Amino acid sequence: MTDITIKPATGTWVIRAGGAVLAETNAALELIEEDRAPVIYFPRGDVAMLFFSETDTKTTCPFKGEASYFAIHTKSVVIDDTAWSYEAPVDDMSAISGYLAFDDTKVAVEQL
Repeated sequence: MTDITIKPATGTWVIRAGGAVLAETNAALELIEEDRAPVIYFPRGDVAMLFFSETDTKTTCPFKGEASYFAIHTKSVVIDDTAWSYEAPVDDMSAISGYLAFDDTKVAVEQL
């Protein structure tokens, strides 16, 4: 078993893509997995889901479960597989159920 810590992320976090803010929250979670960079998870209610569509991509993590992926639709481009969510994570990871994480090489994940 890998060492995973989930804790409230401090401050306000935003997602920017295509010149727009697509998410802003004070209720983010920070997931820290061993020696990897922390990943910020946004509650779905704080994400502008009208700009997102689920893709066919699925991955499975033995420690978190199956992830579903989402594309972002901006004015000029569709950015595939930019966000992911564990809809039914393994029991120890239930805190991230209903949250979205973002690929920071495709969008800006920023703390204000």
